[in-house]
Amino acid sequence: MRAADLLALVRLRGFDTSTEAGRSRERYRRAGLTAVAAAAARMVAVAVAVVTVPLTLNYLGNERYGLWMTISSLALMMGFADLGIGNGVLNAVSDAHGRDDRELARRAVSSGFFLLSAICVVIVGAFALIYTFVPWAGVYNVTSSDAMAEAGPATAVFILVWALNIPLGIVQRVQLGYQKGFVSYLWQAAGSVLALIGALLCIRVEAALPWLVLALMGGPLVALFVNGVVEFGWVRPWLRPAWSFFSSGAARHILHLGVLFFVIQLSMTFSYYTDNIIIAQVLGSEEVTQYAIPARLFSFIGIVLSMAMFPLWPAYGEAVTRGDVPWVRRTLTRSLSLTLVFTAIPATLLFLIGRPLIHLWVGDKVNPSLWLLGGLAVWAVLSSLGATLAVFLNGASVLRLQVVCGVLMAAGALIAKIVFAERWGVAGVVWAVVITYVLFVAIPMVVYVPRIVRRLGQRPAEGRSAT
Repeated sequence: MRAADLLALVRLRGFDTSTEAGRSRERYRRAGLTAVAAAAARMVAVAVAVVTVPLTLNYLGNERYGLWMTISSLALMMGFADLGIGNGVLNAVSDAHGRDDRELARRAVSSGFFLLSAICVVIVGAFALIYTFVPWAGVYNVTSSDAMAEAGPATAVFILVWALNIPLGIVQRVQLGYQKGFVSYLWQAAGSVLALIGALLCIRVEAALPWLVLALMGGPLVALFVNGVVEFGWVRPWLRPAWSFFSSGAARHILHLGVLFFVIQLSMTFSYYTDNIIIAQVLGSEEVTQYAIPARLFSFIGIVLSMAMFPLWPAYGEAVTRGDVPWVRRTLTRSLSLTLVFTAIPATLLFLIGRPLIHLWVGDKVNPSLWLLGGLAVWAVLSSLGATLAVFLNGASVLRLQVVCGVLMAAGALIAKIVFAERWGVAGVVWAVVITYVLFVAIPMVVYVPRIVRRLGQRPAEGRSAT
């Protein structure tokens, strides 16, 4: 696609979707708007963090701030709490959108909402049962009287708000499924601003930590709720969740997709996010810093790219359902090419100047080897290409292949990391990931993805299976 063609897509007014060419341009337009909105929301969130971190640290003190940081680390579970059902709803909605089938979308949204609501109730109920029996001060190892008194209530506020996010998040999946994720991201930015205002008010009145937690997490929750009211009250009132539209068949389909997404997420976690733990156990905690700082530097390469490619997920789903295979093939080829270019260049640059850059950043306490920098550079390119490919596979509901590759990758990577770390130190960990990824993910994808693309045009119109 030429630069002039890209500039023509930068517009707020949509294209005519009654033609194949119009639908193609509209997909790109919405994906572009979503990517821009995602970047804006991320910048707002970073700006809010820059302001709130020193304010809350000075207000709470080291121990209470550390308590809040420990509690907030529980947010890592949020990606797993919905058991992948949110992604299942996203795929179901994009499928219904591709069919222009409101009834199918209505059943998917209502069924998904009540499944997620059930998860919310279970989480809150289970926490309420154990709350009085848990020595919260001991769990967080706090000793001051204020921290000991606030540990339990602050955790309770966190869990409650976090659980409410699960069913309310259905609105974001709907907007993504209809390729209007930019609306969702703008509301996220508003939520970050509300969190900042709430935090400033709490500090002004010298509120306790639970109230500060409520302000920081409640702002995004309020924005999410208002987003849902607008979406289901005015924009798409026919999609408003209702028990009368709950469908056991739709629920089973969403659960099936959800379980597959859940397994994929778990395998990614064990494959990609266990490096520091393994290094600490095999080589000692001091070596974690020698790995984590260079790894953080290279991780910035994929952040911007992921924001640009993620909006294509529902676009692929809608295009596959309509049988617009030429658009899918063309977009997949372009996105992989762009990913290769926009990751290989910065990865190579960081490999060449990584040492002086890290020295400038954190001083001489971290001295990465060229083997480590080289492995991180290769992994930055491979993982970005894999993420771009995963967006296509997720949109096309090709999940079983990802499950098999992911499970094999997770098992192989865990073993290889331990063996390679013992033999070659921290550099061995990243090369263990690279080698196992090539063996268990890259090679199978090179073999099977072209076959999958060829088969897309032959899929029956009656639905997409989780291949």
